[in-house]
Amino acid sequence: MTDVHALLLPVGADLYALPVDWAREVVAPPTLTPLATAPPVVIGLFNLRGQIVPLLDTAALLSLGQMETTTFAVVVTGPHGLAALATTGFPQRQMLETPTGTSDLPGTTGLYQVGTEVAALLDPAALLTPERVRDPAARLDPTPRGDG
Repeated sequence: MTDVHALLLPVGADLYALPVDWAREVVAPPTLTPLATAPPVVIGLFNLRGQIVPLLDTAALLSLGQMETTTFAVVVTGPHGLAALATTGFPQRQMLETPTGTSDLPGTTGLYQVGTEVAALLDPAALLTPERVRDPAARLDPTPRGDG
């Protein structure tokens, strides 16, 4: 596997890495409009220069419980439009080199050593599907569906 240019996302005591080409921008905690009918993973919606963006609870999306606070939001351009991943600390750019292991956590593709910590590399294409947002406990199926 080649080196990965990533944005490190602190989520509580854990560290996750988002491939930098998925990140559009980092914003301070936005003013949110809650949605009573939204899945629990959707913290709320915010306005980003005229575009409505859902803020997703990154811990809940990974089936790790719910975040208590959001310090920053990383806006990503996903397969179904804009979304934002909540973080509990300021995201940092980092070049990830050789993976140090595999991750059993759904929606991640490997583990990388970052100083004294280990970061799990996120697979945004798998995490940001409508099915995953509706039900984070749903099994992630990497096999594309469709004819042929």
